[in-house]
Amino acid sequence: MTFVRVGGVPHHVEVTGSGPVCVLGAGLGLGWFDWDPVVPLLAPHRTVVRFDRPGLGLSGHARVAPVVRGEAERILRVLAAVGLGGARVTVVGHSLAGFHAEAFARLYPERTEGLVLVDSSVEERPRTLLPRGMRVAATRACGTVLCAAGLPRATGPTLRRLAAPTPWAWLYGSSRVWRAALMEYATYGDAARELAALRRRLPLPEGVPVTVLAAYAGGSRQWLDRQRRLARDLGATFRVAEPSGHLAMRDRPADVAEAVLAGRRNIT
Repeated sequence: MTFVRVGGVPHHVEVTGSGPVCVLGAGLGLGWFDWDPVVPLLAPHRTVVRFDRPGLGLSGHARVAPVVRGEAERILRVLAAVGLGGARVTVVGHSLAGFHAEAFARLYPERTEGLVLVDSSVEERPRTLLPRGMRVAATRACGTVLCAAGLPRATGPTLRRLAAPTPWAWLYGSSRVWRAALMEYATYGDAARELAALRRRLPLPEGVPVTVLAAYAGGSRQWLDRQRRLARDLGATFRVAEPSGHLAMRDRPADVAEAVLAGRRNIT
């Protein structure tokens, strides 16, 4: 367990294993520990880097509302802080962090070895209903009220245990984590729009393998079809982890590890 300072904020980072580098990004409001089932499968073959975004997990308070370009740069700066500043990396993003991973590949092609999207967020027509400044201010006010009322401590750990059990559920009793998760939710539409703009301007790096791994638990195939279209639009290999809920790294860790290990640039 390591802490590095990025942008004035202490970031919790864990580096495990050896070999080519991969960075695992967790979804909205999640922590480094959500990748625990996957890491033992990757560590014999990869140097695995996990970190908590500001406010989440064990990292320090978020100072500003997130933007996609900033999250892509955060990956770069965390890598530099742990001595991996020159490495090509396979960037792996789950859910919302799929936006961050794809942005990293488009913004830093020279640093990208592969891109793996694990049940990534998909927005075909991204939009926001209210101005960003209004949503950010309202979310901060809402967070203040909820935390002052003691809601995080009263309900957070229980809700996390019900959603996905973990020994780290106690972290969700923290107002720091609630505020960060609420802000990621409030700015989700901005993230989708920002990535859409990057897609229009910056191609994915040539020769870099892209994999879309969709989670499927049975029933309606609508989400699966949207993931398949994402793979088609990105020129990606499409895989399905089943049966699996949205947290595929917990439900199907072997499928996730296989997608990561296969997702490296072919050098001839």
